[in-house]
Amino acid sequence: MKQSAISRLRVLGRLAATGCALLLVACSSKPPTPDWQMNAQGAAHKAAEAYLSGNARVEQLEWDRARAEVARTGRPDLLARLELMRCAAQVASLGVGPCERFEALRLDAAAPERAYADYLAGHLPQPQVPLLPEAQRKVAQSGDAAALLGIEDPLSRLVAAGVLLQSGRASPAVISVATDTASAQGWRRPLLAWLLLQVQRAQAAGDADTAAALRRRVAIVEQGAALR
Repeated sequence: MKQSAISRLRVLGRLAATGCALLLVACSSKPPTPDWQMNAQGAAHKAAEAYLSGNARVEQLEWDRARAEVARTGRPDLLARLELMRCAAQVASLGVGPCERFEALRLDAAAPERAYADYLAGHLPQPQVPLLPEAQRKVAQSGDAAALLGIEDPLSRLVAAGVLLQSGRASPAVISVATDTASAQGWRRPLLAWLLLQVQRAQAAGDADTAAALRRRVAIVEQGAALR
C-alpha cells in the first residue's frame, strides 16, 4: 500500500474515533446548567465570602447580582432560598435579628426553607427537624460539640454553632469549635464575634489571664482589617 493511501486511512480512523467520542458525549451529557443558575451561585458564594471576610462593598454588590439573576426566573421560592443563605452567614457571625427579606417571601417558600428559617432563629419545633439539611439535623438533635465537629463544611459548622448559641445550648466547647473554625478559614467577621464572646465569658468568670490572651487575638484581627 502506498504511503498516501496509508495516511488517508489513518485520517479516516481518527475522524471515526472522534465521531464516536462526540456521539457518546451527546448521548450521555446532561442538559446544560442555565446561565442564571451558574451566575447566581457564583455571586452568592462571593457575597458570603465577602461578608465573612468583612468586605461590605463586595458583599452588597454580589448579593444584588445574585438576586438579579434569581429574579430572572420569577420564582419567589428560589429567591427565599437565596435570602436564607445570606441570613445563615449572619448567624454564623452571631448576627442578631429576623431574616426580614426571607420573611417577606415566607408564604411562597417551600417547607424545608421555612423550617430552616425557624432553625436559624433558634426556635425550630422538634417535629420539623427532619426537614433540615442532614448536617444541621444532627446538631439540632444533640446540641453538642461532637456533632458540630462532624460537620465538614466550615460555614455550616459555624451556622450550627450560632444556632446553638441563640437557643442557649452553646457550651464552652461549642464556642471553642466555632472560634477555631473561623480562625482556620481566616474569616474576620465571625472570628471577631466569637472571640469577643469568649472575652465576655472569661471576664464574667473572673479569668483575667484568659481574657487578656483573647484580647490580644482580637487586636491582631483588627489590625489585619485596618491594613486591607
